Amino acid sequence: MYRGREGMWSWILHRVTGVAVLLFLFAHILDTMLLLYGPDVYNTVVGIYHNKFFLLMEVALVAAVIYHAVNGLRIIIIDVWPAATRHQRKLFWGAVAVIFAMLIPAAWQMLQPLFEA
Repeated sequence: MYRGREGMWSWILHRVTGVAVLLFLFAHILDTMLLLYGPDVYNTVVGIYHNKFFLLMEVALVAAVIYHAVNGLRIIIIDVWPAATRHQRKLFWGAVAVIFAMLIPAAWQMLQPLFEA
């Protein structure tokens, strides 16, 4: 029975983050198309994005992009150097360390408005 180690979880997260980024791009194209109806319509709709929920969603989007990019590089390493499959677990945890090293400062910077009075 397959127990779902790091390889399975990285595969699932890679697909989920790829779909999430694709959905964001689709929504971004749609809201940008609102400029065709004038700046007032566009500003009204984009004004909805200026609340705490969407700020947290932006941080989640950045996390998804960072994960997808770093995990994609890990996959490239494994594809280019087949011997790297023996070190897949180490590569996964190394990728996790890089992801958090990139995400923590980005999230800190993005979440500053929540902590301002």
